[in-house]
Amino acid sequence: MTDAATPGAVSERSETTIETMPFSRALNAGMRKAMQDSDRVLLMGEDIGKLGGVFRVTEGLQAEFGEQRVLDTPLAESGIVGTAIGLAMAGFRPVCEIQFDGFVFPAFDQITTQLAKITNRHEGAISMPVVIRIPYGGHIGAVEHHQESPEAYFAHTAGLRVVSPSTPNDGYWMIQDAIASNDPVIFLEPKAKYWMKGEVDTSARALPLHASRIVRRGTDVTLVGHGAMVQTLLQAAALAESEGTSCEVVDLRSLSPVDYGPILESVRRTGRMVYAQEAPGNVSVGSEVTATVMEQAFYALEAPVLRVSGFDVPFPPAKLEGVYLPDPDRILEAVDRALAY
Repeated sequence: MTDAATPGAVSERSETTIETMPFSRALNAGMRKAMQDSDRVLLMGEDIGKLGGVFRVTEGLQAEFGEQRVLDTPLAESGIVGTAIGLAMAGFRPVCEIQFDGFVFPAFDQITTQLAKITNRHEGAISMPVVIRIPYGGHIGAVEHHQESPEAYFAHTAGLRVVSPSTPNDGYWMIQDAIASNDPVIFLEPKAKYWMKGEVDTSARALPLHASRIVRRGTDVTLVGHGAMVQTLLQAAALAESEGTSCEVVDLRSLSPVDYGPILESVRRTGRMVYAQEAPGNVSVGSEVTATVMEQAFYALEAPVLRVSGFDVPFPPAKLEGVYLPDPDRILEAVDRALAY
Protein backbone atom coordinates (compact mmCIF):
# COMPACT_ATOMS: atom_id res chain seq x y z
CA MET A 1 0.00 0.00 0.00
CA THR A 2 1.27 3.47 -0.86
CA ASP A 3 2.05 5.72 2.09
CA ALA A 4 -0.83 8.20 2.48
CA ALA A 5 1.67 10.94 3.28
CA THR A 6 3.22 10.63 -0.18
CA PRO A 7 1.97 13.30 -2.63
CA GLY A 8 -0.73 11.83 -4.83
CA ALA A 9 -1.26 8.79 -2.60
CA VAL A 10 -4.76 7.55 -1.79
CA SER A 11 -5.52 7.47 1.94
CA GLU A 12 -6.96 4.26 3.33
CA ARG A 13 -9.38 6.38 5.37
CA SER A 14 -10.86 7.87 2.19
CA GLU A 15 -11.83 4.37 1.05
CA THR A 16 -13.56 3.38 4.27
CA THR A 17 -17.33 2.93 4.49
CA ILE A 18 -17.40 3.70 8.22
CA GLU A 19 -18.99 6.99 9.24
CA THR A 20 -19.67 8.47 12.66
CA MET A 21 -23.21 9.75 13.03
CA PRO A 22 -25.96 10.18 15.65
CA PHE A 23 -28.49 7.40 16.10
CA SER A 24 -31.23 9.53 14.52
CA ARG A 25 -29.16 10.19 11.40
CA ALA A 26 -28.31 6.50 11.10
CA LEU A 27 -32.02 5.68 11.04
CA ASN A 28 -32.55 8.44 8.48
CA ALA A 29 -29.78 7.03 6.31
CA GLY A 30 -31.18 3.51 6.59
CA MET A 31 -34.64 4.62 5.48
CA ARG A 32 -33.15 6.66 2.65
CA LYS A 33 -31.27 3.58 1.41
CA ALA A 34 -34.43 1.44 1.55
CA MET A 35 -36.37 4.10 -0.39
CA GLN A 36 -33.62 4.32 -2.99
CA ASP A 37 -33.64 0.54 -3.39
CA SER A 38 -37.42 0.26 -3.88
CA ASP A 39 -40.05 2.76 -4.95
CA ARG A 40 -42.63 0.64 -3.09
CA VAL A 41 -41.27 1.92 0.25
CA LEU A 42 -43.11 4.94 1.61
CA LEU A 43 -43.20 6.75 4.94
CA MET A 44 -46.28 7.89 6.86
CA GLY A 45 -46.77 9.81 10.07
CA GLU A 46 -47.65 13.02 11.87
CA ASP A 47 -45.31 15.89 10.96
CA ILE A 48 -42.70 13.60 9.38
CA GLY A 49 -42.56 15.44 6.06
CA LYS A 50 -41.79 19.15 6.09
CA LEU A 51 -40.90 19.16 9.79
CA GLY A 52 -38.91 15.91 9.60
CA GLY A 53 -40.62 14.49 12.68
CA VAL A 54 -40.49 15.64 16.30
CA PHE A 55 -37.01 14.13 16.64
CA ARG A 56 -36.03 15.01 13.04
CA VAL A 57 -35.48 11.34 12.16
CA THR A 58 -37.11 11.76 8.74
CA GLU A 59 -35.63 15.20 8.06
CA GLY A 60 -34.97 15.88 4.38
CA LEU A 61 -36.65 12.72 3.08
CA GLN A 62 -39.80 14.44 1.81
CA ALA A 63 -37.71 17.01 -0.07
CA GLU A 64 -35.75 14.17 -1.67
CA PHE A 65 -38.54 11.69 -2.44
CA GLY A 66 -41.63 13.89 -2.65
CA GLU A 67 -44.96 14.14 -0.87
CA GLN A 68 -46.29 10.95 -2.48
CA ARG A 69 -43.68 8.84 -0.67
CA VAL A 70 -43.26 10.79 2.58
CA LEU A 71 -46.78 11.56 3.76
CA ASP A 72 -47.79 13.97 6.50
CA THR A 73 -50.89 12.33 7.97
CA PRO A 74 -53.76 13.58 10.14
CA LEU A 75 -53.45 13.11 13.91
CA ALA A 76 -55.12 9.70 13.79
CA GLU A 77 -52.92 6.72 14.67
CA SER A 78 -55.65 4.18 13.95
CA GLY A 79 -56.07 5.74 10.51
CA ILE A 80 -52.31 5.69 9.87
CA VAL A 81 -51.99 1.98 10.61
CA GLY A 82 -55.26 1.08 8.89
CA THR A 83 -54.14 2.89 5.74
CA ALA A 84 -50.76 1.13 5.93
CA ILE A 85 -52.53 -2.23 6.03
CA GLY A 86 -54.39 -1.37 2.84
CA LEU A 87 -51.20 -0.17 1.17
CA ALA A 88 -49.44 -3.41 2.10
CA MET A 89 -52.28 -5.38 0.50
CA ALA A 90 -51.68 -3.32 -2.65
CA GLY A 91 -47.99 -4.25 -2.75
CA PHE A 92 -46.38 -1.30 -0.94
CA ARG A 93 -44.02 -1.36 2.04
CA PRO A 94 -45.27 1.40 4.35
CA VAL A 95 -43.22 2.63 7.31
CA CYS A 96 -45.40 4.33 9.93
CA GLU A 97 -44.07 6.65 12.59
CA ILE A 98 -45.93 6.88 15.89
CA GLN A 99 -44.88 10.24 17.28
CA PHE A 100 -44.46 9.06 20.90
CA ASP A 101 -44.77 5.66 22.59
CA GLY A 102 -47.96 6.52 24.50
CA PHE A 103 -49.70 7.58 21.28
CA VAL A 104 -49.66 4.04 19.86
CA PHE A 105 -52.70 2.87 21.80
CA PRO A 106 -55.36 4.46 19.54
CA ALA A 107 -53.87 2.16 16.86
CA PHE A 108 -53.65 -0.86 19.16
CA ASP A 109 -56.74 -2.57 17.73
CA GLN A 110 -55.52 -2.16 14.14
CA ILE A 111 -52.09 -3.55 15.12
CA THR A 112 -53.12 -6.53 17.24
CA THR A 113 -56.45 -7.47 15.62
CA GLN A 114 -55.71 -6.80 11.96
CA LEU A 115 -52.02 -6.24 11.15
CA ALA A 116 -50.76 -9.16 13.26
CA LYS A 117 -53.46 -11.59 12.11
CA ILE A 118 -54.14 -10.98 8.42
CA THR A 119 -51.40 -13.22 7.02
CA ASN A 120 -52.51 -16.15 9.20
CA ARG A 121 -56.17 -15.41 8.50
CA HIS A 122 -55.49 -15.79 4.77
CA GLU A 123 -53.24 -18.86 5.20
CA GLY A 124 -50.16 -16.97 4.02
CA ALA A 125 -51.70 -15.63 0.82
CA ILE A 126 -51.36 -12.00 1.95
CA SER A 127 -48.15 -10.54 3.32
CA MET A 128 -48.04 -7.56 5.67
CA PRO A 129 -44.69 -5.79 5.08
CA VAL A 130 -45.50 -2.92 7.46
CA VAL A 131 -43.02 -1.30 9.84
CA ILE A 132 -44.30 0.70 12.80
CA ARG A 133 -41.59 2.94 14.26
CA ILE A 134 -42.16 3.86 17.91
CA PRO A 135 -39.83 6.18 19.84
CA TYR A 136 -40.01 4.73 23.35
CA GLY A 137 -38.52 4.91 26.84
CA GLY A 138 -37.50 7.61 29.25
CA HIS A 139 -34.60 9.92 30.06
CA ILE A 140 -35.94 12.95 28.15
CA GLY A 141 -37.80 14.70 30.97
CA ALA A 142 -41.16 14.60 29.21
CA VAL A 143 -44.74 14.39 30.44
CA GLU A 144 -47.22 11.51 30.63
CA HIS A 145 -47.61 9.37 27.47
CA HIS A 146 -44.19 10.49 26.19
CA GLN A 147 -41.82 8.19 28.10
CA GLU A 148 -43.45 4.77 28.21
CA SER A 149 -42.13 1.31 27.34
CA PRO A 150 -45.00 -0.68 25.77
CA GLU A 151 -42.89 -3.46 24.25
CA ALA A 152 -44.51 -6.33 26.18
CA TYR A 153 -47.91 -5.71 24.57
CA PHE A 154 -46.45 -6.30 21.13
CA ALA A 155 -44.01 -9.08 22.01
CA HIS A 156 -47.00 -10.95 23.46
CA THR A 157 -48.94 -10.64 20.19
CA ALA A 158 -48.43 -13.55 17.80
CA GLY A 159 -47.81 -12.41 14.22
CA LEU A 160 -45.65 -9.40 15.08
CA ARG A 161 -41.88 -9.13 15.00
CA VAL A 162 -40.52 -6.76 17.66
CA VAL A 163 -37.01 -5.31 17.60
CA SER A 164 -35.06 -2.52 19.31
CA PRO A 165 -31.60 -1.35 18.17
CA SER A 166 -29.23 0.15 20.74
CA THR A 167 -26.50 1.60 18.50
CA PRO A 168 -26.37 3.77 15.36
CA ASN A 169 -24.93 0.88 13.35
CA ASP A 170 -27.77 -1.42 14.38
CA GLY A 171 -30.25 1.37 13.67
CA TYR A 172 -28.95 1.76 10.12
CA TRP A 173 -29.11 -1.93 9.27
CA MET A 174 -32.08 -3.07 11.34
CA ILE A 175 -34.46 -0.49 9.86
CA GLN A 176 -33.55 -1.73 6.38
CA ASP A 177 -34.04 -5.37 7.42
CA ALA A 178 -37.37 -4.50 9.02
CA ILE A 179 -38.56 -2.78 5.84
CA ALA A 180 -37.45 -5.82 3.80
CA SER A 181 -39.42 -8.20 6.03
CA ASN A 182 -42.67 -9.58 4.66
CA ASP A 183 -44.05 -9.70 8.21
CA PRO A 184 -45.12 -6.69 10.29
CA VAL A 185 -42.35 -5.29 12.48
CA ILE A 186 -42.71 -3.14 15.58
CA PHE A 187 -39.51 -1.08 15.50
CA LEU A 188 -38.80 0.40 18.93
CA GLU A 189 -36.37 3.32 18.91
CA PRO A 190 -34.84 4.35 22.27
CA LYS A 191 -35.53 8.06 22.01
CA ALA A 192 -32.98 8.92 24.72
CA LYS A 193 -30.25 7.71 22.35
CA TYR A 194 -31.28 9.67 19.24
CA TRP A 195 -28.35 12.03 19.81
CA MET A 196 -25.81 9.34 20.73
CA LYS A 197 -23.04 9.15 18.12
CA GLY A 198 -21.42 5.96 16.93
CA GLU A 199 -19.70 4.33 14.00
CA VAL A 200 -21.88 3.08 11.15
CA ASP A 201 -20.44 0.66 8.60
CA THR A 202 -22.60 1.18 5.52
CA SER A 203 -20.97 -1.69 3.61
CA ALA A 204 -21.26 -4.66 5.98
CA ARG A 205 -24.30 -5.88 7.89
CA ALA A 206 -23.12 -7.02 11.30
CA LEU A 207 -25.94 -9.38 12.32
CA PRO A 208 -29.33 -10.65 11.14
CA LEU A 209 -32.39 -8.75 12.35
CA HIS A 210 -33.29 -11.18 15.13
CA ALA A 211 -29.84 -11.99 16.53
CA SER A 212 -28.78 -11.07 20.07
CA ARG A 213 -25.15 -10.12 20.67
CA ILE A 214 -22.51 -10.15 23.39
CA VAL A 215 -21.22 -6.57 23.51
CA ARG A 216 -18.81 -6.90 26.44
CA ARG A 217 -17.00 -9.99 27.66
CA GLY A 218 -16.90 -10.94 31.32
CA THR A 219 -16.65 -13.94 33.62
CA ASP A 220 -18.69 -13.37 36.80
CA VAL A 221 -22.20 -12.16 35.91
CA THR A 222 -24.18 -11.85 32.66
CA LEU A 223 -26.10 -8.58 32.25
CA VAL A 224 -28.88 -8.62 29.63
CA GLY A 225 -31.05 -5.80 28.29
CA HIS A 226 -32.34 -4.02 25.21
CA GLY A 227 -32.58 -0.53 23.75
CA ALA A 228 -31.28 2.34 25.85
CA MET A 229 -30.69 -0.01 28.79
CA VAL A 230 -27.71 -1.57 27.02
CA GLN A 231 -25.66 1.59 27.56
CA THR A 232 -26.69 1.63 31.22
CA LEU A 233 -25.56 -1.99 31.55
CA LEU A 234 -22.21 -1.12 30.00
CA GLN A 235 -21.81 1.70 32.51
CA ALA A 236 -22.62 -0.69 35.34
CA ALA A 237 -20.12 -3.24 33.98
CA ALA A 238 -17.38 -0.59 33.89
CA LEU A 239 -18.08 0.37 37.51
CA ALA A 240 -18.16 -3.28 38.56
CA GLU A 241 -14.79 -3.88 36.92
CA SER A 242 -13.27 -1.09 39.03
CA GLU A 243 -14.42 -3.06 42.08
CA GLY A 244 -13.05 -6.37 40.84
CA THR A 245 -16.19 -7.91 39.32
CA SER A 246 -16.21 -8.95 35.65
CA CYS A 247 -19.61 -8.52 33.97
CA GLU A 248 -20.58 -9.74 30.51
CA VAL A 249 -23.20 -7.66 28.66
CA VAL A 250 -25.68 -9.07 26.12
CA ASP A 251 -27.77 -6.82 23.85
CA LEU A 252 -31.09 -8.57 23.16
CA ARG A 253 -31.79 -6.54 19.96
CA SER A 254 -34.87 -8.63 19.10
CA LEU A 255 -37.71 -8.99 21.60
CA SER A 256 -39.83 -11.29 19.46
CA PRO A 257 -38.48 -13.70 18.46
CA VAL A 258 -35.70 -13.82 21.07
CA ASP A 259 -32.32 -15.26 20.11
CA TYR A 260 -31.40 -17.19 23.25
CA GLY A 261 -28.15 -18.68 21.93
CA PRO A 262 -25.69 -15.96 23.05
CA ILE A 263 -27.59 -15.44 26.32
CA LEU A 264 -27.48 -19.11 27.30
CA GLU A 265 -23.88 -19.47 26.18
CA SER A 266 -22.94 -16.55 28.41
CA VAL A 267 -24.93 -17.72 31.44
CA ARG A 268 -23.46 -21.20 31.23
CA ARG A 269 -20.03 -19.61 31.59
CA THR A 270 -20.78 -17.01 34.26
CA GLY A 271 -23.39 -18.92 36.28
CA ARG A 272 -25.29 -15.71 37.11
CA MET A 273 -27.59 -13.32 35.25
CA VAL A 274 -29.29 -9.95 35.78
CA TYR A 275 -31.89 -8.63 33.32
CA ALA A 276 -32.56 -4.88 33.28
CA GLN A 277 -35.30 -2.91 31.50
CA GLU A 278 -37.08 0.43 31.72
CA ALA A 279 -40.53 -1.15 31.48
CA PRO A 280 -42.40 -2.33 34.59
CA GLY A 281 -41.33 -5.80 35.68
CA ASN A 282 -44.74 -7.46 35.91
CA VAL A 283 -45.53 -9.69 32.87
CA SER A 284 -42.71 -8.15 30.84
CA VAL A 285 -40.08 -9.09 28.25
CA GLY A 286 -37.67 -9.49 31.16
CA SER A 287 -40.08 -11.90 32.84
CA GLU A 288 -40.09 -14.14 29.77
CA VAL A 289 -36.35 -14.04 29.16
CA THR A 290 -35.45 -14.77 32.77
CA ALA A 291 -37.97 -17.62 33.00
CA THR A 292 -36.58 -19.21 29.83
CA VAL A 293 -33.00 -18.92 31.08
CA MET A 294 -34.03 -20.55 34.38
CA GLU A 295 -35.58 -23.41 32.42
CA GLN A 296 -32.80 -23.98 29.90
CA ALA A 297 -29.68 -23.20 31.96
CA PHE A 298 -30.86 -24.27 35.41
CA TYR A 299 -27.96 -26.58 36.19
CA ALA A 300 -25.40 -23.96 35.17
CA LEU A 301 -26.80 -21.29 37.51
CA GLU A 302 -25.06 -20.47 40.78
CA ALA A 303 -27.83 -18.02 41.79
CA PRO A 304 -31.40 -17.16 40.78
CA VAL A 305 -31.77 -14.97 37.70
CA LEU A 306 -32.57 -11.46 38.95
CA ARG A 307 -34.49 -8.59 37.38
CA VAL A 308 -34.14 -4.81 37.61
CA SER A 309 -36.97 -2.78 36.09
CA GLY A 310 -39.19 0.23 36.23
CA PHE A 311 -41.76 0.02 39.01
CA ASP A 312 -45.28 -1.32 38.50
CA VAL A 313 -46.87 2.13 38.50
CA PRO A 314 -47.72 4.63 35.74
CA PHE A 315 -44.68 6.53 34.52
CA PRO A 316 -44.11 9.36 37.01
CA PRO A 317 -43.66 13.12 36.46
CA ALA A 318 -40.36 14.08 34.84
CA LYS A 319 -38.67 15.10 38.09
CA LEU A 320 -39.09 11.55 39.41
CA GLU A 321 -37.91 9.65 36.34
CA GLY A 322 -34.47 9.20 37.89
CA VAL A 323 -36.08 7.30 40.75
CA TYR A 324 -38.25 5.20 38.46
CA LEU A 325 -35.75 4.22 35.76
CA PRO A 326 -33.01 1.65 36.52
CA ASP A 327 -29.55 3.16 36.81
CA PRO A 328 -26.06 1.61 37.23
CA ASP A 329 -26.41 1.64 41.03
CA ARG A 330 -29.62 -0.44 40.99
CA ILE A 331 -28.02 -2.86 38.53
CA LEU A 332 -24.89 -3.19 40.66
CA GLU A 333 -27.05 -3.87 43.72
CA ALA A 334 -28.56 -6.82 41.83
CA VAL A 335 -25.08 -7.95 40.79
CA ASP A 336 -24.01 -7.94 44.45
CA ARG A 337 -27.07 -10.00 45.39
CA ALA A 338 -26.33 -12.52 42.66
CA LEU A 339 -22.72 -12.86 43.82
CA ALA A 340 -23.81 -13.30 47.44
CA TYR A 341 -25.45 -16.69 46.79
